[in-house]
Amino acid sequence: MELIQHAADLSAYLAADEVIDHHHPVVRETAARLARGAADSYDYARAAYTFVRDAIAHSQDSGDLRVTWRASDVLTLRTGICHAKSHALAALLRAEDIPTALCYQRLLHDDGGGHVVHGLVAVRFHGAWHRQDPRGNKPGVHARFSLEGERLAWIPDPASNEMDYPVLYAEPHPAVLAALRAAPDRPHLWKTLPSAL
Repeated sequence: MELIQHAADLSAYLAADEVIDHHHPVVRETAARLARGAADSYDYARAAYTFVRDAIAHSQDSGDLRVTWRASDVLTLRTGICHAKSHALAALLRAEDIPTALCYQRLLHDDGGGHVVHGLVAVRFHGAWHRQDPRGNKPGVHARFSLEGERLAWIPDPASNEMDYPVLYAEPHPAVLAALRAAPDRPHLWKTLPSAL
């Protein structure tokens, strides 16, 4: 699949905003701590990915009912669904000048009842975009950071009307962000997340 930049200017994928608030002190402090042990940008990106994947609980897996969406809140509270964790990873990567996009898949709901939009990121290295899924591993999910072939949580099944969306966004998709911001808790969010983009 060919990935398509939504914004032509690469600088859009380094920008800070209300969601990917990489100028926030908690984001800067976390980025600085991770960067201290990194040999180069690639090593830092892998460390940031691993931190978000493993140290921030996926709220569905952990049973946490809170809904986070702003990167600094995700890092502070250490919880979030795939979209929130993607926002946190994007902020950490952009804090160290690594262009990072938000991207999406359409997958079957865990309970098999309809579809839901799943969030992940793409990082820019060596003149190309590479998708990464910081959702968090669990039985049956073994995602890892890779620039040599995707190691995502899921591969969409076209026979189940699942799909990869090729567009790389500099900001969260408005439909996803609206659902996150309006949800008082995760059970409500599960009912309002978009099923397609």
